[in-house]
Amino acid sequence: MGSKYTNRYSDEYKRDAIELVRSSGRTVTAVARELGISAESLRGWVKKARAAQDNGPEPGAVRAADDRDEELKRLRKLTAEQAKTIEILKKATAFFARESDR
Repeated sequence: MGSKYTNRYSDEYKRDAIELVRSSGRTVTAVARELGISAESLRGWVKKARAAQDNGPEPGAVRAADDRDEELKRLRKLTAEQAKTIEILKKATAFFARESDR
């Protein structure tokens, strides 16, 4: 358990603060002052984000990519099944069209 003086910030808040540092062109200290957080905390978040970016995607990003791959696989299978169904229906339509001509 952390100290009672330790503020806890959500991951989303941290990502937004890091993005503000990156996109604004201002110093970490200036952004931290504007947000009302410790400059050292923000500096640590930025440093971790840079290290994670250099080391590759974070585990959450890998999970999201895996989820997209699974969804793509499922959709391709569904598309193949639908193509087979369409082919069968075309053949059935042609068969019944010939039968009705007799």
